[in-house]
Amino acid sequence: MSIANTTLPDPAPAALRTTQRTSRRLWPWLVVIGLAGVAAWFLVPRVTLGQGKTTTATTASPASGSARSVPVVAVAARTGEMGVYLTGLGTATSLNTVTVKSRVDGQLINVAFKEGQIVQKGDLLAEIDPRPFQVQLTQAEGQAAKDEATLKNTQLDLARDRDLFAKGIIPKQMLDTQVSVVDQSSGALRSDQGQIDSARLNLVYSRIVAPIGGRVGLRLVDVGNIVHAADTNGLVVITQIDPIAVVFTIAEDSLPDVMQRVGRGLKVDAYDRDLRRKIATGTLLTVDNQIDQTTGTVKLKAEFPNANMALFPNQLVNARLRLNTIEHAVIIPSAAIQRSPQATFVYVVAADQSVAMRNVDVERTEGDDTAVKSGIAAGDLVVIDGVDKLQQGTRVSVQSPQTTADGQKAHTP
Repeated sequence: MSIANTTLPDPAPAALRTTQRTSRRLWPWLVVIGLAGVAAWFLVPRVTLGQGKTTTATTASPASGSARSVPVVAVAARTGEMGVYLTGLGTATSLNTVTVKSRVDGQLINVAFKEGQIVQKGDLLAEIDPRPFQVQLTQAEGQAAKDEATLKNTQLDLARDRDLFAKGIIPKQMLDTQVSVVDQSSGALRSDQGQIDSARLNLVYSRIVAPIGGRVGLRLVDVGNIVHAADTNGLVVITQIDPIAVVFTIAEDSLPDVMQRVGRGLKVDAYDRDLRRKIATGTLLTVDNQIDQTTGTVKLKAEFPNANMALFPNQLVNARLRLNTIEHAVIIPSAAIQRSPQATFVYVVAADQSVAMRNVDVERTEGDDTAVKSGIAAGDLVVIDGVDKLQQGTRVSVQSPQTTADGQKAHTP
């Protein structure tokens, strides 16, 4: 039996293909490993052979004393007066507000003011057609003349009747009747005089003048309209601008201190909503007669000169009542005050440019300033910026509040 010759497959090509596939899978990993090695070369500290020590590329050379100091902003404590203030939210209010109305009925023939104009007391604002009132005056004067003539005639009759009665010619009853006629004529004449005065008063009322001085608002009625004394809206509203009042509130706990000084001309400053810009300075007028139980506050009223119209009716302001003054107080910026569970302290810069923690007794804080009872003296440098990097004995590099380390303008706390 012969065995047929069969050709077996060559294993070499198969192995070659397997190797190629494996190499294709491995070469990306080799690239990654190579990049990681390069990165490690630059980032990992390099070992200096033969010296037995390690140095780092980012390690700085030994620093000098000035390089180790912490930059801070410091200011000197000063001696001065500090005001004790009570601050409350308030509203500018006109001392007098008048809705100008007509006191007679008629047609509006003239408006003599401009909207927003400043008027003085007695200035002409508007005119109502006066002719009907002139007619009434003429009629009243005519009736008065007639009744005056009647009165004179009855007085002459009374004189004659008295003579006749004295001679016994007429009875007493006739004399009494004539006396009554004279009284009636006199009363009619006085009534006519009242009608004359009323007509003249209506003529005066036909000219509408400003009852107070102040700023005129928007016109409410146009020329040509018929106005009535019973109209509710009126012609225009006048508000007194100068002086002007501010009504504000304070906590009821502060009321006793205020009542002790209410008649001493306490000063009140009006600030804007952010308590940054002072608008005007005035004087406390009075305190309300009761406390608002819902809010626990009491209303105060102050008067402000307002020639420049810095305050406007219904303007929202912050009122600061200067209640007292602390004399010869040691004052530092409020930003210098630090607090811990144990004490209130500040960082004071010593002559050797190191800082020391000093416990202080705070007397009063008003805005950006704090009065200190004890702990520091006038002239001591206190740190107001950079305190988060400090501890007892830290060396510092002091900068002025106006400039930073790179010479740029800095914000003063």
